[in-house]
Amino acid sequence: MTASLSFLHAFEPGAGAARPLLLLHGTGGSETDLLPLGRAVAPGAALLSPRGQVLENGMPRFFRRLGEGVFDEDDLRRRAGNLAGFVAEARAAYGLEAPLALGFSNGANIAAALLLLHPEVLAGAVLLRPMMPLAAPPEPDLRTKPVLMLSGALDPIVPAENAEALADLLGRAGAVVEHMILPTGHGLSQADVARVGTWMKEANPPAPQ
Repeated sequence: MTASLSFLHAFEPGAGAARPLLLLHGTGGSETDLLPLGRAVAPGAALLSPRGQVLENGMPRFFRRLGEGVFDEDDLRRRAGNLAGFVAEARAAYGLEAPLALGFSNGANIAAALLLLHPEVLAGAVLLRPMMPLAAPPEPDLRTKPVLMLSGALDPIVPAENAEALADLLGRAGAVVEHMILPTGHGLSQADVARVGTWMKEANPPAPQ
């Protein structure tokens, strides 16, 4: 069911003790795009999936960009704050623990921004094809937060050194980071699904009861 708080979103209740997932779609996606992935990699987890509030040529995004790989950082900071507020609303409305973000492309970038700017919002993150979201990022305390980053060796959008810089930054901030480079491009592959599913079992403990 799609419902409204401050973001149009989809919500699926969980079954059992699995930590909830905050699903963040890529450019042109919607609140339903990543629901099948969430179900596949974290069976039984509650799924919270907002729709980005920025339109680029009619395609939803989570923040504005000035060009390919060039972000409007003022807008990014504001939108990250808005998303953090939505997560707080949804946790109160649905009785959720702090979620683990699972974001693809633009969604991975806003998830990385949440980790850096509002670290208390997330329990950790899976970042699929992310880029460094900020030119001068802060270094928050991310100790105890697990992060999986999956990059594509053939990705024409994300430079390898950019993704590596993000992984290094998160690691310096104390996150437990696993960064894998898969033999694929910017799109998601079955290898992504398999690795995320395995990582969820290894690194994502159930939410406290």
